[in-house]
Amino acid sequence: MDYRVLLKEKNEAVSERFELAAERIREIASGKSETPTGELRTYFMKTAAFLEKCRAIYVAVADDILERCTIEDLKRENREFYEELFPENYETSYANPAYAVRTLGEEYGRILSFLYTELRAERVFIFEQNLEKMTFLNELFIEIYCMFENGEVSYHKVKDVIYWFLYDYAEEWVGWRVRELLDPSLSFATDIVMRADLSDIRYLYSYGEYISENEIRTAQYLSSLPQKEIEEIAFTFTDGYREGFALKNVDLSTKRTVNIRYNIGFERIIRAAVYQFREMGLEPVIYRAAVNTLNKRQNIRIGYVSSNPNEQYDYDHRFDEAIYLDKRMLDRKLTCMRKAYEEYADYAEGFAGPACFEVFGDTPFEPVSKPEAYRLSERQQNLQVEYATESNALLNEFINQDERSFTIIAYPLPSIGEKFEEIFEEVRKVNNLDKEKYKKIQQNMIDVLDKAAYVKIMGRGSNMTNLTVALMDLEDPETQTKFENCLADVNIPVGEVFTSPRLKGTNGLLHVGKVFLNGLCYKNLRIQFEDGMVTEYSCDNFPDPEEGKKFIKENLLFNRETLPMGEFAIGTNTTAYVMAARYDIMNKLPILIAEKMGPHVALGDTCYSYAEDVRVFNPDGKEIVSRDNECSVLRKENPKKAYFNCHTDITIPYEALGRIVAVSKERVEVPIILDGRFVLDGTLQLNAPFQNEEEEELTIRETDSELIDKEEGKRCFS
Repeated sequence: MDYRVLLKEKNEAVSERFELAAERIREIASGKSETPTGELRTYFMKTAAFLEKCRAIYVAVADDILERCTIEDLKRENREFYEELFPENYETSYANPAYAVRTLGEEYGRILSFLYTELRAERVFIFEQNLEKMTFLNELFIEIYCMFENGEVSYHKVKDVIYWFLYDYAEEWVGWRVRELLDPSLSFATDIVMRADLSDIRYLYSYGEYISENEIRTAQYLSSLPQKEIEEIAFTFTDGYREGFALKNVDLSTKRTVNIRYNIGFERIIRAAVYQFREMGLEPVIYRAAVNTLNKRQNIRIGYVSSNPNEQYDYDHRFDEAIYLDKRMLDRKLTCMRKAYEEYADYAEGFAGPACFEVFGDTPFEPVSKPEAYRLSERQQNLQVEYATESNALLNEFINQDERSFTIIAYPLPSIGEKFEEIFEEVRKVNNLDKEKYKKIQQNMIDVLDKAAYVKIMGRGSNMTNLTVALMDLEDPETQTKFENCLADVNIPVGEVFTSPRLKGTNGLLHVGKVFLNGLCYKNLRIQFEDGMVTEYSCDNFPDPEEGKKFIKENLLFNRETLPMGEFAIGTNTTAYVMAARYDIMNKLPILIAEKMGPHVALGDTCYSYAEDVRVFNPDGKEIVSRDNECSVLRKENPKKAYFNCHTDITIPYEALGRIVAVSKERVEVPIILDGRFVLDGTLQLNAPFQNEEEEELTIRETDSELIDKEEGKRCFS
């Protein structure tokens, strides 16, 4: 069924309401009313004019006018909509809470900035032709305007209107989001991927998202590649997904849908992937990153996305839920979510899991903490944690984690630099490294680690890491192992061995000079562990150390007081590391690749969360038994204490690494890495990329020296 046909009944039901609202919005934009006055009057007039423009674009999309526009017209329209969010314009936008407070006053500035931000979401409903959602938002705007017009207004009254608007329409927002996750008939993006003429980059503007040079140049570059290469890139992605099910011994033929997440511009690869998934019996479910406050998760975007016109904008509004978050709203969201899962239970049963085609290349974002932005109270922080726990439990109730899998791969965007095409090809090579070679090397490492009681990690130079990671015991070393031999199936590229460490006895300091996590940059991140739990933390992002602590608590601990060390791993992908150093892109790599380039620990759940009872085996036939820790074992008696619903990997790069040593119960030490190089027998091949790079640099220096000598000779003879 065509997506527009699916929405037709909903749109017809609200069409009269929409036209009545549109008429009232035209009156507000005209400024005929004498109240409110001053900056508030300007705010409502400008916002009403913005909504009028949204209606005009909606009509243009409905009449297929945009399909007949030139690429220049589409670029201009797209830029005009998003340009007020650009950093150079954001300081005078109502979307900026600091500007809104400065111009509209302390009482109303923040909440009207929130309102304007929510109204900007109409952009996506314009292109999806979802008149219902546009009508809801327009009516909210009119209701709040009328309060100001009549003079019967206060902050709490505005807040109440927003609260009950979200409460009453929670089913339309939260329930629809669940359906987007499960129902392939919501095919707005799928239709673009599978039906558009991908050789004509005008298709990029069909989404309604911001289209930058990243999306344009990516689409153009992929259009230049032979179809065979496109299919090979897609196959690495889809075959990793298939292997994930094979390793878990789960019958993929019982599943019906796969959720594909990607960055706009990669449609040619995604189309090839869809065909390959269909050969497995899977239909794509592709949904947009959330735009409504009830469905957002801070400033993290999950779904299909495009380049961000201004990450500070998302960061400023990451805790807008402070306006309405209370226990009643939490329960309402969970009730609506459960109802939707029950309605689409058949789809949930056939859901195979996400396939994520990630991107990287943008300069790491360093946020500014603004006092005008909303922050959660301590009570609300606890409620946010409770909601994360309960909503994940609900997800796992309807989608059996034992029977689903995932895969993740990443490729660069043109913003990576002038050598984008060259780097793209190098990343492609990294994503297709020889698994058999790594399997043997990593097994040599695991054989030593299986005999260790703990692992000692020390930094070097300015890196202050001094960490002891305790390992569980093996009851039967002949059939059991502590570490998983990770070979680029669900987690591409190849290159790590990992375990769930024992919390008791895991102590010390983790220090990283600069790291990019969940879209945010951290400077001199320091995390102290005691018996595997975070006890202290700091960073140098802000002059005030307390701001740094808040930053970490909000964005790494997700407003919890502490988190366990859910994973310890040793990355072995020196090829990726040398490639990143050669192109000077270390600080732009995603966690997915960065975690393979040194030892790393993860804050939060183990890698086996919600699936600890599924038996997992290494290629050598041994069962990986380190699937639990002291928190996750509580899952049957107290799930709220067992799971934290987050998992953030933090890597120490080889250059900052002094030593990794496996230590037995008898205190016998076996070095694995010394001064950033592998020294364990059976792993020395991993140093080859370093040696090749050093030899190449030496050759370049010698060549440069010869040229200098020749030039000197010429000058002497002259």
